[in-house]
Amino acid sequence: MTQLPQNLDEAIDQAQAATQAAIADGLTRLQVELLFPELKMMPIAQRFLTSFEPLGEELRVFFPDPGAAALARRDWGEKNYAIRGIGELKAKIQPQERVFLFIEPSSVEVAQLEELCLEAAERAVVLLAPRLEDVTNIGIGYAGRQLRERFLNQFEACYYLRPLEGAALYRCYPSPWQIWIEQDETFKLIAEESRKPVGEALDALLMGRSDRTTQTNQPVARRGGLFSGLKSFLRALSQ
Repeated sequence: MTQLPQNLDEAIDQAQAATQAAIADGLTRLQVELLFPELKMMPIAQRFLTSFEPLGEELRVFFPDPGAAALARRDWGEKNYAIRGIGELKAKIQPQERVFLFIEPSSVEVAQLEELCLEAAERAVVLLAPRLEDVTNIGIGYAGRQLRERFLNQFEACYYLRPLEGAALYRCYPSPWQIWIEQDETFKLIAEESRKPVGEALDALLMGRSDRTTQTNQPVARRGGLFSGLKSFLRALSQ
């Protein structure tokens, strides 16, 4: 059983392994979410990419715009794979490329993202930290919203980590969705679900009012656990 990460580096390592495992199993539309709003994504993306760099020219990395792509090329140095903005003329997908990583795509780029995914066909597409929460509110009317919802439903969360009040919602492929709660200075797994629990279903699980989940009550996290480690990391970023 996958355990909650103790710090950000461990979370990124888990996300790398989960994404690689999902691709090896033939999944081609994936997303990775670390839902901590204070995090700067550029260093996280750089670390996440290390497990894919052996692909060389078979890897393509996309940023939402040319400016962010240029910044990555400057800060990361010479790479043996292409780094482009989604809307760049040079962003056309090449025949040898087989894994595509989109870093922080937003609802603004959904139409271009869908077009590139159609070009990618059966090749693997990974969304890292997508910012698509307002996807049904921004667009060109009902047709635009419908296009966005239909397109996003293709993607499976191979890694997901969201802190809640004294709890965490977590998924690390191939494990199911898990809910962990803080109790007696440890984190305990209280429920597993085949689908992502949201809304009232999530509230019921957190309150222990669901009779359709397995209550495991298994402590695994060390004192302080995930959140103290991430808080330390975030403090270091702000200094």
